This record gives sequence, structure tokens and C-alpha cells, in this order.
Amino acid sequence: MGLPALEFSDCCLDSPHFRETLKSHEAELDKTNKFIKELIKDGKSLISALKNLSSAKRKFADSLNEFKFQCIGDAETDDEMCIARSLQEFATVLRNLEDERIRMIENASEVLITPLEKFRKEQIGAAKEAKKKYDKETEKYCGILEKHLNLSSKKKESQLQEADSQVDLVRQHFYEVSLEYVFKVQEVQERKMFEFVEPLLAFLQGLFTFYHHGYELAKDFNDFKTQLTISIQNTRNRFEGTRSEVESLMKKMKENPLEHKTISPYTMEGYLYVQEKRHFGTSWVKHYCTYQRDSKQITMVPFDQKSGGKGGEDESVTLKSCTRRKTDSIEKRFCFDVEAVDRPGVITMQALSEEDRRLWMEAMDGREPVYNSNKDSQSEGTAQLDSIGFSIIRKCIHAVETRGINEQGLYRIVGVNSRVQKLLSVLMDPKTASETEMDICAEWEIKTITSALKTYLRMLPGPLMMYQFQRSFIKAAKLENQESRVSEIHSLVHRLPEKNRQMLQLLMNHLANVANNHKQNLMTVANLGVVFGPTLLRPQEETVAAIMDIKFQNIVIEILIENHEKIFNTVPDTPLTNAQLHLSRKKSSDSKPPSCSERPLTLFHTVQSTEKQEQRNSLINSSLESVVSSNANSILNSSSSLQPNMNSSDPDLDVLKPTRPNSLTPFRKAKALYACKAEHDSELSFTAGTVFDNVHPSQEPGWLEGTLNGKTGLIPENYVEFL
Repeated sequence: MGLPALEFSDCCLDSPHFRETLKSHEAELDKTNKFIKELIKDGKSLISALKNLSSAKRKFADSLNEFKFQCIGDAETDDEMCIARSLQEFATVLRNLEDERIRMIENASEVLITPLEKFRKEQIGAAKEAKKKYDKETEKYCGILEKHLNLSSKKKESQLQEADSQVDLVRQHFYEVSLEYVFKVQEVQERKMFEFVEPLLAFLQGLFTFYHHGYELAKDFNDFKTQLTISIQNTRNRFEGTRSEVESLMKKMKENPLEHKTISPYTMEGYLYVQEKRHFGTSWVKHYCTYQRDSKQITMVPFDQKSGGKGGEDESVTLKSCTRRKTDSIEKRFCFDVEAVDRPGVITMQALSEEDRRLWMEAMDGREPVYNSNKDSQSEGTAQLDSIGFSIIRKCIHAVETRGINEQGLYRIVGVNSRVQKLLSVLMDPKTASETEMDICAEWEIKTITSALKTYLRMLPGPLMMYQFQRSFIKAAKLENQESRVSEIHSLVHRLPEKNRQMLQLLMNHLANVANNHKQNLMTVANLGVVFGPTLLRPQEETVAAIMDIKFQNIVIEILIENHEKIFNTVPDTPLTNAQLHLSRKKSSDSKPPSCSERPLTLFHTVQSTEKQEQRNSLINSSLESVVSSNANSILNSSSSLQPNMNSSDPDLDVLKPTRPNSLTPFRKAKALYACKAEHDSELSFTAGTVFDNVHPSQEPGWLEGTLNGKTGLIPENYVEFL
């Protein structure tokens, strides 16, 4: 039930019912007044809280904007750049949202607090003032009326008439005040229906405007959110592959640290304790020492591993001689003495172990430096890019495309290793390999077939895209725009040997078909890049830095898949000539030390003695005679007859082993097209026009081995032409 109406006619009677009704209206006004007062207080608290929230969110946005991701490596993938930019994008969205919130907060005082306070003061306050006036007039009227009624009838008539007139005037004034009060009470009751609710509606409209602005921001942000989600997933997939590679490398390092040391520009480096003479005696100070054999420079850096800081200035000396210190001549173990040309006296050093001392001694006494070669972890000499190899890959591809193109996780889910090895042995069996029409039977699971394909590619003597081009492909993937990446990779692919390019084209056409069915098999181009990047572009040197570049290997494969028709079916716009290749190699070598992919590793010791040189020459001459005097079949026979000599334990003969068992090549003369300065003891220095003898393929991809003035060494393959 609502409040009963106040009738103006009841003001004259001023009955108890009228008074009760008036009291109920007054109570409602008091209730409304208290409610509005609390609402204003809560509204101010809400506005204050919104200001604090906005301030906190702005601070949060500033923190996001200030943070910068630092990725491992010298370049970032598109996905990593998208993720790195995401924090700034988040900050922009939050700031934009908080700008709208501040506008809403500023309007809230005007549209909510001010109107409510005005209604409370002007309307409810006016009603209270009218009540005071009404109560005052009621008391006055009742007092005069009681006084008038107490007048004696014995008063003069004129006095009684005057008293009656005065009472009539007071009654009339009381009646008017009563009417005005009732009018005001009813007016306030009606006004509160809109003047009280309307500010609340305006405030809510401001909230809705704020939320709608957030909705519009979310719509505008949706494209970036989708791109970011894809980038995050791609990065997570790459991380999973990279993590397993890093973990595998860590385990190898634990098992055999020396075998997996990185190739250093120094002949020898590591920690040594150097004996220093002090006023109070001698002390042993830990130094990080490096030795460069060519310049005979020893650099000693005092360094404390515990504090992580240098303990003094670096010192460089030129080596004169190095002598092992006998155990009985000094209390310390593993010591040796070094004499320097530019420093008087003897420098006594302590190695970390007997083996460590042996390595330092070998490096400093004029012996050939020991370099670590990166040993391919896969099988050698079994998989080839020959007719059998192409037949195996085609059979695997045919089986996948006809029987399992829609299988989920294709190429990502691996088969059982024993089954994979068994299938490979069947496919590589010379008896069955020649049967080109024979398909892989249905008993082999698709995951076994895909694993066999990947394993065969890893069993090749080198990666399909070759060690010598690995860094070039990585650099191409690091270019800023996609068009430049595609163009550079296009050019590099056409520099690959014909068989490598044919096999790569066969594989990329197949992977494009797999990617076209990604809705069924869930193998997108990015997922295929994660699977095949490390297989087709594995680095020659297994380091953490190389593993960090796996993400760029994946990008190269993605570009090859997405652009396979253009890359393999068209000729590059500006193919590099030999002269350009020569120039780029020289610039690279002038600006920085060559990486492992730009130059060969030293896999053998240079022969110093005349006896060993004669032994090498006699073996070469016997090979030349057998090649020249025989046809193709006799070449194979002579190669088999040479095997016992090539398996000799003499390390100086290892260089003569053919890279592949069936690829013995005749020794020929070759002429240098350009000049080249040796950067390694294993290389030959020469000028343009120099003629080399006994030129034949070396163990290093992209390099030949030949003889010049009685010295045998490595020659860049694209620097010479055969005569």
C-alpha cells in the first residue's frame, strides 16, 4: 500500500486522521532524506575507489610498457617480436580504458552527487522548513484559540468582536500555512520519483558508456589477440623442441665434456693458477688464460669465479718456451714453467689436472693445436642422395599421402624405434630397394613410415640443406621483411647441389600437401617447421647458441613450404656469381672470426716429417695410377684394395678416407679463379691462376683438398675450376 493522499480540504478540519496521514508523509521524507544522505556518501566512496583503481591500473600499464623482452640470439622471429610487442599493446589498451574511466569519474560528480545533494537541500530541506513553520503556526493558533475561548462573556462587545476578528485572522493564516505545507510535502513526494532516480540513471549510463568503450577496445584488440595467440602457441612448440635439444646436449656434455667443446679462436684456453711472488712469500692466483699459437700470445686475466669479478689487470706475454715442472721440484701438482720473450724470469703455472696440463703443454711446445670436430650423431655412410635414397623417400611419401594424410599429429608422433629401424633395413636392402614399383605394405603404421623418412634424412652424411649454407639460411630468416627472406632463401636453394635441391623439392611439395590438410591432421606449416627444421638444417657445431637458432631453422622450412612453387619452379632474380660469393666470404672474414659453418673444422694434423709426407705421396700416386689405368669397375676394385691402408691407425692418413664408401673420385689438376689467404693451418694460401695437383673432394662440405708446392691442404670449392 502506498501513502494516502493529503487532501487540502482536510487542512481546515485538521482532524486526527489528517495529522496521522501527514505524519506518515513526514516519516517517508525523513527516510528518503537519510537514504539520499547515505547514497551520497557511498557514491563519493565509489568515486574515490574508482580513482584508486584507475591509478593502480595506470601504474600496472606503465610497468608493462617499461618492460622489454630480451631474447636469446642476435635476432628475433616474427612470433617473438609479436610477443615482445604484446606488453606495450596491453599497456595501450589499459591506458585507453583508464582514460575513459577518468571521464566517467569526472562526470559522476556532476551527474550523481550534485543533483542528489541539490534535491536533498532544496526540496527535502524546503519541506523541513515548511514543517517548522507549520508547527509554529499550529502552536500559535492553538494558543490564541485557547486564550480566546477563556475570555469572559462579561467583556464589552467591542472587545469580544476584536478578539473574534483576531482569532479569525490567526485561523486563516494557519489554514494558509497548512495548505502550503501539504502542497510542499506532496510536491517533494512527487519530485523524488524523477529528480532522485534521474541522477542514478545518468550515472549508470556513464558506466554503460565506459563498458561499451571497453567492448569496442576488445573488438579492436581482437585481431592482435588472435595473432598473439598463434605466436604464443608457435613459440611454445618451438620451446618444447628446443628444450629437448638443449637437454640432450647437456647430457652429452655431462658424459664427455671434451668432445663437445665449442671451436675457439684460441689454440688453448682455460683456468690456470699462476704463482706470484709477494713480500710475505708466494701465492697462487687464479687466472683465465688464453693462448694463440700463431702469434704465441698468452693472455692472463685474474678472475675469481666465486665473486664473479676480475682481480686485477689483464696481462699478455709472448711465449718463448714451455717446460713441464717435475713433481719433486715443487709442492704443487700439475705445474709447468713458461718463459716469455717480453717478461724476465719464469712464470710457473698450475693446471687443473694432469690431462689439462698435457693439453696446455701440447699447445705451447709447437705441436699442432687440438680442435674438436662436431661428430654427427646419426649413422654415417648408409644413407645417400642416390637412386636408392630417392626411391625410399618417394615410397614413404606415397604411403603417407595415400593412407595417412589426415592422421592427427602426422610427423610429430614418432614410431617405435625398433620398428623404424626394421623398416629402414627393408627399404635400404639392395635386393628390395631396386624394386621401384613396390609400395610399403599396409602392415607398417603411418607413424613408423614418417619416422623412417625423418631418420633417413638424418642419416645422410650431412644435412640436406648442407652445413656450408646453414648460417646463410639462418641469416636469411633473420631479415626484417618477409619478401627479403623469401628472395634470399630462393637464391640459396638454387646454390644447393642438384640432388640436394631435387630431394628438398620432393619433400617440400609433400609437406605442402600435409599442411593443406591441417584441419584434419592438425599439422600446420608452423608445426611442420618445428618437426623438420632441426632435421634439414642441423648445425655443424652443437652448442646452446646453435640450439637457440632452431626457431629460425623452423622459419626457413615454413618459408620453403609456403613458397615451394616459386622457389623450386622459378630461377632467382639475381643469382650470386662465384665472384660475389668470393667477395662476401672475404668481407665476412675481415669483419669477424669465421663461424663453424663458414670454414671447415681441422679434422687432422698437418704432416711435419718428411717420412710421413713421402708416405702420403706414395699413397696418392698409387691411387692415381689405379684410377688412370682402370675403367669404372676397376676404380671400385682399386678402392676396395685401398681400404686396409685407409683403415690404418696413422692419424695423418685419415684425410685420405673418402667421404662416402662408393664415391672415390680421380685426383685432378685445378686452377684458382681468385686469390685466397689461409685463415687456418689446414688451408692453402694462393693467388689467382695458381695450379693445384691431386685435387679431390675433402671430408668438409664445400671444400676440396689439393697439393701446392709439396704441401697438402684445403681449397674452397667455388674458388677453382678443374683443368
